[in-house]
Amino acid sequence: MLVQIGTLIAATSLVQLANGFFNTFLSLRLTTENFGPTLTGIVLSAYFIGFSIGAVGSGAIIQRIGHIRAYAAFAGMVVVGTAGMALFVSPLGWILCRMAIGIGCVGLFITTESWLNAKAPADQRGRIFSIYMVGTFLALAMGQLLIGKLPIASLTPFFIIIALFALALMMVSATRAEAPALSPEASLPYGELTRQAPVSVIGCIVSGIVTSAFYALVPAWMARNDIPQGTIALFMLVAVLGGFAFQVPVGKVSDRGDRRVVLAGLAIGFAVAAILIQLVPPRLVFVLPIAALLGGFMSTLYPVCVAHALDRMPQDRVVAVSGRLILVSGIGSALGPILGAQVMGQLDINGLLYFMAAAAIALAAVAGLRIRHRAPPEQMAERPFAIIDPLAAPISQEPEATDADGTPRPLPA
Repeated sequence: MLVQIGTLIAATSLVQLANGFFNTFLSLRLTTENFGPTLTGIVLSAYFIGFSIGAVGSGAIIQRIGHIRAYAAFAGMVVVGTAGMALFVSPLGWILCRMAIGIGCVGLFITTESWLNAKAPADQRGRIFSIYMVGTFLALAMGQLLIGKLPIASLTPFFIIIALFALALMMVSATRAEAPALSPEASLPYGELTRQAPVSVIGCIVSGIVTSAFYALVPAWMARNDIPQGTIALFMLVAVLGGFAFQVPVGKVSDRGDRRVVLAGLAIGFAVAAILIQLVPPRLVFVLPIAALLGGFMSTLYPVCVAHALDRMPQDRVVAVSGRLILVSGIGSALGPILGAQVMGQLDINGLLYFMAAAAIALAAVAGLRIRHRAPPEQMAERPFAIIDPLAAPISQEPEATDADGTPRPLPA
């Protein structure tokens, strides 16, 4: 059992290593293509459009063909999409390929996490998911290190990405244990989540917008301004590690009070950091600490939104709520590069940073209004904050099954 779980975690870490590298690499590679701001933004958004589509349809595919076959299908889709981008350099070709990659990636994440939910012992599930998220977060950070070492204009990065996804597929396909069946999920009518937790819905949209705009467009701007690839890689690495460092302290604070207050504070902190980075001297000693703050505030917006939504909803709808928030965040993520590219095309990097800061301030204002008009939910510790990777947006763990006296019991394997 532990070997199977370890294999899943290792394979997903490889996927996120490739994914983290791919997103930054594509942002830099697009600076060498003459697609124009609009098409560039659409290419960068296509991944998140596919991600949203996959979030809706992946569960049915897994249910129909099983976890291992679904994993193989999703990984194959990513490999084919990546190879297609290497072979056909055109806006339309890259848009279609990135959509396929987005569908495949979210399918891989949902397959892995539903598999872990079913196979992990109930008394170890929290620890296993913590290891899983730490592994994927660190892999995302390591992916940034490859940026400084590889020629962006060559085909080598595509080959490395294909090899990493293929290796993950080999690891999972070779496992000898049987994969579980998905359990039925409680339905969630459209509109109910917005009525119960509007701050979470708006927060996920804003989080998607600022996160996708940051990861997609900031490296491209740096490359166009002749900043060395090694420096770009270091900047992105620090931002990712800042996001990782903020997870635990922000989680502890949000579990002890009104999460909307924490969310408003994170949004304001992000807006201040986005403005401050324009004012400091352009030297690494000043810029890197602010990059860590940007990544920290930005990467904790989504998990706080998820935790707040789960506070407001019944336990039997945990997976449904998390899946709906993935979709909402995906919509915001699809809008981020398109809107951000237009703003950056007109106003350069300052315009992009002001755009992201304005979106964060709007979120803080909405949270403040809701704090005034509705009291926080009670017993928030039932669904505590969970570490969530900014580019994976995984589903939350299913609630533990309990006996009549409330004692946790293991889920069936």
